[in-house]
Amino acid sequence: MTLQFTKMNGAGNDFVMLDNRNLSLGLTKDQIEKLCDRHRGIGADGLLCVEPANEGGDFKMRYYNADGGEAEMCGNGARCFGRFVNHLHGDKLTKINFETLAGMISAEFEGSQVRINMSAPHGLNLAQKLHVAGTELTVHSVNTGVPHAVVFVDDLETVPVCEWGAGLRYHEAFKPKGTNANFAKVIAPGSISIRTYERGVEDETLACGTGMVACALIHHELTGAQSPVSVLVKGGDTLKVGFEEPHKSEYTNVTLFGPADFVFQGTVQL
Repeated sequence: MTLQFTKMNGAGNDFVMLDNRNLSLGLTKDQIEKLCDRHRGIGADGLLCVEPANEGGDFKMRYYNADGGEAEMCGNGARCFGRFVNHLHGDKLTKINFETLAGMISAEFEGSQVRINMSAPHGLNLAQKLHVAGTELTVHSVNTGVPHAVVFVDDLETVPVCEWGAGLRYHEAFKPKGTNANFAKVIAPGSISIRTYERGVEDETLACGTGMVACALIHHELTGAQSPVSVLVKGGDTLKVGFEEPHKSEYTNVTLFGPADFVFQGTVQL
């Protein structure tokens, strides 16, 4: 089978984009994993499909991690998804609503920048003491569409992201599905820098949208930092996380604003 695809990235988090509005594609887990393989495929952190909506949205977003497993949501992927859909419609759209396994998401377009309105975060848990790789860590967690653990550190450059990240990802506290793991440093009030170990990729990535949101909200919880919070990611981009002042830690109108860039188009044999 010859497959037409578009490659995109959001702040360095890269994706294979497929138009499946006619539902003609039925990719297997192995096929998705092969497409995302950086040596034998296109190479990506994940794969996204545009499909018809069935719950009141304009479209439906299907997101698969690089291991071929379907995930609920991806913040950088959602921005790329929105811009890809707009591209399919001649860049004439100003806003779309689309369905995800984490709920309805909206996207608004400002050139190559996209603002997405996230589903409501839940499951906030602060200052849990966990032993990881022989070290006791103070771990905060929240679900921003997918589960995230957050650890604030003094030195982001030397933190063992893959070792601690894998330890948190598979930790007993986050079973059975596991969690993504983020390490964050405060640059200034309302400005943080983060590194992320992504579940499903099983490695550090250059950026993670839902991870940015998780770190920003927990930064607010710990310091009272005001919206929007600036988040610098490993890929070098700075994105903005907005939110309304929460009532009893229940956040509303959570947004993520940042780039969604086209890389190339092509065909690939499956």
